[in-house]
Amino acid sequence: MKKVAVNTRLLLKGRLEGLGTFEHEVLSRLVKSHPEVEFHFIFDRPYSEEFIYGPNVVPHVLFPPARHPFLFIWWFDYSLPGLLRKIKPDVFFSPDGYLSLRTKVPQIPVIHDINFFHYPQYFPFLVRWYYNTFFPQFAKKADRIITISEFSKNDIAKNYRIDPSKIEVAYNGVHQDLPQFSTEETEHLKKKYTNGSAYFISVGALYPRKNLSNQLKAFDLFKERTGSEVKFLIVGQSYPESDSIFNTHHQLRHKKDVKILGRLERKELDILLAGAMACSYVSNYEGFGLPVLEAMRCNTPVITSITSALPEVAGDAAMLVDPHSIEEIAFAYENIYMDESLRNSLREKGKIQIRKFNWDQTANKVWEVIQ
Repeated sequence: MKKVAVNTRLLLKGRLEGLGTFEHEVLSRLVKSHPEVEFHFIFDRPYSEEFIYGPNVVPHVLFPPARHPFLFIWWFDYSLPGLLRKIKPDVFFSPDGYLSLRTKVPQIPVIHDINFFHYPQYFPFLVRWYYNTFFPQFAKKADRIITISEFSKNDIAKNYRIDPSKIEVAYNGVHQDLPQFSTEETEHLKKKYTNGSAYFISVGALYPRKNLSNQLKAFDLFKERTGSEVKFLIVGQSYPESDSIFNTHHQLRHKKDVKILGRLERKELDILLAGAMACSYVSNYEGFGLPVLEAMRCNTPVITSITSALPEVAGDAAMLVDPHSIEEIAFAYENIYMDESLRNSLREKGKIQIRKFNWDQTANKVWEVIQ
């Protein structure tokens, strides 16, 4: 293996979502552990030097910025093949799952999940059309496919009629060290966002499939039953599709006890996670569910769904609930609030569970597939 071309469109300074985090953690390790390989990073806009992980990285900026279905087609099927002919790589690796249908270079996508197949109603028309037209073709075109859970492997194989032996699982990782910050920092943020009250926290982009509307309704029910001063903090980027979540928030009886904070810097997010009574991540569908592990890393109890990949990731270290049952979610909030021994038990189990998910192992698995 001499040259590896990589789609690095999602390495965006200060804007690493779940897929971008996967790219950063895996590629930074591969570049450093394989100095004999020439990595060609292909961006669709000016890049930050922090993502050029070593002298064996050759960066390229390929026009046009691909942030729209028609531009996806232009970038991957017209701009990219020409660049690949010049580079002559041994393989094209695409951590966000997109491939070119017009190149003979061997290709490996990471198809994290196919939520757009199951929840097309949550996507704008053209985006929905692109994903559900082209991703089945990408899966068939790929020489190998990487995904991030056994659930996603089975989901892709079944719905795209792909031989499961063509699909390899490389779990997401999580940093094993506990975040370090002072009591003063924790108390400062707690006072800033909740006026010193205990709180639940939810982390992740505000997409409808994240099921925040049901979690907010369950929180309202929890407040009615307990009369507690507990607050609910929501951390994550909002999108046009987030309107239903804001509408639900507006209709809550206890909406003043809910704060939607938007995106936060990593350290501030870790501090808030560590100070929370529990992390509520009761999503309808996840190919993995990285916030579950990030909460466990911060020694925070987790409430999550009994659906999709979430039980696979959470193991026995979280409370599992039906995401469609407001009553069941509210009951979990009550249990966490009232039972300190339960909270402590989940914290201890979480410490054990995160040891199963390591970014070094992820990178090694990805490299094994590339080879």
